[in-house]
Order: sequence, then C-alpha cells, then structure tokens
Amino acid sequence: MTCFSFLFSRRVDSSTRRNFDVDEEVSGIHDVKLYTYKELRIATEDFSEANKIGEGGFGSVHKGRLKDGKIAAIKVLSAESRQGVREFLTEIDVISKIEHENLVKLYGCCVEGNHRILVYNYLENNSLAQTLLGGGHSSIQFSWVTRSKICIGVARGLAFLHEEVRPYIVHRDIKASNILLDKDLTPKISDFGLAKLIPPNLTHVSTRVAGTIGYLAPEYAIRGQLTRKADVYSFGVLLVEIVSGRCNTNTRLPVEEQYLLERTWELYERKELILLVDTAMDGHFDAEEACRFLKIGLLCTQDTPKLRPSMSTVVKMLTGDIEVYDKKITKPGLISDFMDLKVRGPSKNKPNRTTSSSYIVSSGSDNLDTTTAMSSGASTTAPTTPTTTITTTSI
Repeated sequence: MTCFSFLFSRRVDSSTRRNFDVDEEVSGIHDVKLYTYKELRIATEDFSEANKIGEGGFGSVHKGRLKDGKIAAIKVLSAESRQGVREFLTEIDVISKIEHENLVKLYGCCVEGNHRILVYNYLENNSLAQTLLGGGHSSIQFSWVTRSKICIGVARGLAFLHEEVRPYIVHRDIKASNILLDKDLTPKISDFGLAKLIPPNLTHVSTRVAGTIGYLAPEYAIRGQLTRKADVYSFGVLLVEIVSGRCNTNTRLPVEEQYLLERTWELYERKELILLVDTAMDGHFDAEEACRFLKIGLLCTQDTPKLRPSMSTVVKMLTGDIEVYDKKITKPGLISDFMDLKVRGPSKNKPNRTTSSSYIVSSGSDNLDTTTAMSSGASTTAPTTPTTTITTTSI
C-alpha cells in the first residue's frame, strides 16, 4: 500500500466513524471492524424475511453476503429490545479479544444511529437446538462419534473461557441453541451477550439472573450467585441432552420423565443409565462411554457447587484421561428442591418446551421471574439491563 492510499483509507475511515452516532464507550473499542448500516442492509437484501435465520428476545438474525464475499450471520438488536449498550458492548469486547476453535468468530459490528448490529461468521449446520433436539427436522445423522466430538469441543471452549482468558469469563447462557455447528459439525459456543467477566480476586458476582430455565444452577437461579460452577452446571444439562437426544424439559412425556435431570438421577440410582441413551443411534454406540458421559453430566450438576469439577477436569474425564468415580456423584441440584413449587404433575394444557433458531439473539432474562418460568415451561422472558453488585463472599 502506498503512503497516499494509506492516508486516504485512514481519512475515509475516520470520516465514516465521525458520521456514526457512537456511544462514548463504543468509540473506545479499536479491534472490531465497523460496518455501515447501508452495507449490512445491502448484504441482507434489506433484512428480508427470506434471509432471516433466527429470532429471539433481543431481535433477529439474518444471513448475508458481505462486500468481500463472506457469508455472515448478522445479528440485529431490536429497537424495542431492553438490552442496553452494556450488554452490546460486553459481547463486542469479549468476542473481539478471544479466538478458539470452539467459539464463534466476530467479524465486526454496526453502531450507527440507533442501530446495534453484530456480524459473525455464518455456520452452515445451525444449532444443536434445531438439529439434534429439533424433533427430527434435520438430515444430520448424529452418530456417537459426532456427539462425543461435540461434547468435548464445547467442554474445551468453556475451559478456555474459564481458565485461559484473563479475567476469566462466565458465559451465563450455555444451552443447545447457543451451540452452533460448522460444516464439519465442529461445535462453536455463541451468544456472549450475557457473559460476565469476573476479576480474579473475586470469588463470585451477585447479579440479577440471566439465562434459561432448565439450564440454570439453583444457587444462581435463586440467590443470583454467579461463578464458573454455574456454567459447569449448564454444561452438565447440555451433556445429558446430547447423549439422550432430548430437551431438558418435555411436558408431553409421562410425568416421571418430563424433567431430564431428575430422570437421569433416577436411572443412575437404579443402575439403568443406558436406558437414557438416544434410541436414534439404533444401538450403534459405545455403551460404557455413553454412561460415563451421563455420569459426568451428573457430576457437573451436583447440588453443591464446590463438588462440581472444573471444565478442564471435565475435558479430561470426557477424553478418558481421568477416571469417573461413582462415589463422587451426589444428587443434582434441582430448582424444585429449593422452592415452594411442585414441578411434578403439571397441567395438561402446559405448553411443550420449544427451541428456536441457532442464531437466537438471546433467550435469557436479567430479571427472571423464576416462579412464572417454572410453572409455564417457558425458557425465556423479556430481558432487561442487569443490575450487578460485586461481592467477595465465597459459595
């Protein structure tokens, strides 16, 4: 590049930036490409319905072709969304600074006027929510080898966030719809809009709850105590979902089978975990390994947070480098055990839990009415800007 072209490109870039109505905080972010609203509108054919690939509480996501030819997932925060600049900035700041094989890649963002848009790499095979747990609408064959690869990949991505990034990151919304699959079915953890960065000198953060009922650790759902062990709990639920091929809650099943974690514990006590393995594999799986994975899921969801393993330990257990001992498995933490709720015997009119697109903008709530969510079977409520109090109390 000549000196002239370099200076010219800098002039155009700074002129473009001046035309943005950029919040003071956003202008401080330098490592992210800034797109104009016009070029993203062109990329998505005016954000057409035909290009929409997801929708959630924070807005919608469209598939688009950028000027350089890249296919992207363009995540548009709705004007009505109550997600504030804080969550938007968190997602930009977090993803722009980290790279890992099992995390989505952020291309850039748009912060023009009232528009808040994130641009990600597009992943061809949608999410686990739509493909594996979506009721048979996917042509992907999830063999045991594929499921094992996905479980280990997600575990490695979380271990990276928890133990290699500084300050470490608690995702807060690990679930099937936030695990995307590329063309090789390599899993990518997405949606860092709810992520919390916790300084290393603190043991936990107390915050209003953000996340999805069914995946929430009880100590977080009820008392707002957030540590890495809350993510470990969510991963444990996800792990059982992947092995069993079913959602963590399904009110269309008989009462005793509606709640996957409770069912897993019951079968574990009866030494019949094998009955939980997805029948869609027609018996073509390693029974010993599948049961080991389910036991790891139980270890991750234990009631006492300190008993749950770290994610790096989980990776080693999944790969067989560390043995899984039954005597270390205690009863999982179930929200119903801590509340004046009877999750058993729900109304027959209670709607079935559904999953939405892989590129769902968010299904978490920062002001979660747990009673309502549990009794309705819903996985989402309207998100709000979180109010966070930093504490130094251990749990």
